[in-house]
Amino acid sequence: MTRDDNQPAFRIEKDSIGPLEVPAEAYYGVQTLRALRNFPISGKPMPPAFIHAHALLKKAAAIVNGELGLLDEKRSGAIARAADEIAAGKLADQFPVDVYQTGSGTSTNMNLNEVIASRANEILGGQRGDRSPVHPNDHVNMGQSSNDTIPTSLHVAALAESRRVLRPGLAKLEASLDRKSQETWNIIKTGRTHLQDATPIRMGQEFLGFAGQMERARRRWAAVESELAEVALGGTAVGTGLNTHPRFAGRVCALLSQWLQIEIYESQNHFQAQATLDAAAFASGALKTIAISLTKIANDLRWMGCGPRAGLGEIEIPPVQPGSSIMPGKVNPVIAESLLMVCQRVIGNDATVTAAATSGNFELIVALPVAAEALLESITLLGRAAENFAVQCVAGIQPTRRGPQLVEAGLMLATALAPVIGYEQAAAIAKEAAATGKTIQEVAARRTTLAPGRLAELLDPAGMLASSPGGQGDSAQR
Repeated sequence: MTRDDNQPAFRIEKDSIGPLEVPAEAYYGVQTLRALRNFPISGKPMPPAFIHAHALLKKAAAIVNGELGLLDEKRSGAIARAADEIAAGKLADQFPVDVYQTGSGTSTNMNLNEVIASRANEILGGQRGDRSPVHPNDHVNMGQSSNDTIPTSLHVAALAESRRVLRPGLAKLEASLDRKSQETWNIIKTGRTHLQDATPIRMGQEFLGFAGQMERARRRWAAVESELAEVALGGTAVGTGLNTHPRFAGRVCALLSQWLQIEIYESQNHFQAQATLDAAAFASGALKTIAISLTKIANDLRWMGCGPRAGLGEIEIPPVQPGSSIMPGKVNPVIAESLLMVCQRVIGNDATVTAAATSGNFELIVALPVAAEALLESITLLGRAAENFAVQCVAGIQPTRRGPQLVEAGLMLATALAPVIGYEQAAAIAKEAAATGKTIQEVAARRTTLAPGRLAELLDPAGMLASSPGGQGDSAQR
């Protein structure tokens, strides 16, 4: 924004507390300015996704109030137009209120109300800061309270971000892992439990397990979305719906559902909807579970690729950048490390949402802004990191010969002998092989009476996989 040097730098605005000098160029007003002065905490405003959702709510509210005959066409149209501009990303610098503000989010609600009213009056030929013909409380906030609109926008923003980034990211990673399972299905490697050698497994089965984690993550998140679809709008101050039309919330929800192509509906029990963060806590818990799944996958791939000579070295992870400022030729699993840090942040954010969800007393939660910020960050980070992991890491993974070579020398091949010669004798063979460096087949040939053909059949790694229940599961198990 620019200002004519002949124009005053400030305008005087008043609220119930008194007058303040508001910057003349600002679309926001006196209540936003008070919030800026009251909460100089982090310098971090509410997430753009939240502002977008709240602006759409204000647009829908203006349209519905117009349709219900509560707002005249001129005011309704100007408010809707102003809110639509904000939802499109305009005036983004006009929403500076800190996340760490009033626990109900009233400061952010009034910030939107003031900016929309100011811009609406400008559209109608007035000036920024005017309160007529459009007033921030009487018209923009008609039929609403911060206590029901802020939790509603929290849910709406979470659903919209889920559709935009989380669901596509998880789906892309699942598909990439499933393709890698198919590519590596015929590679037999050593299975491990307790970080110790166990019986053989297909590399493709391990990737199938990873893909299965993502499939179930998407299934769990679908349950979360059904919970977030229920919103608090219509309860106003304490859940009773004071000062709102009985058809207002339902019609606003219908418009939001239509515009965003997601299900949003008014709660039938407003007293729980705005007095708790139960649905947000449920969503955050699901996000934490996804982070735990991704941590397992990223760490397993780091282990499988460690080395390449002094570690397992069963796979080659794509070399996306030099790994060291001092060691030439070193390549690190940086994409996996990036994903792990996202997962750590999401687990921390869940602790924040959990603590915020315990802040309710009687009819209101008083930690809504920080819960919204943490939840939305987790959704966005997980979606982006999952997609990045799929594209820059999983897709380029290549198996090495190391896995099959280790199977040939594996001590746990003796497990296949136990049903034939007994556990004790099989254990003795494994111990001798470990002590002498010989293979299980070499020791068993000397210590048992099994014919060479029978012994080779029992110790064939592929034969051990045929009876594995892990070979009959997701994706028709190849």
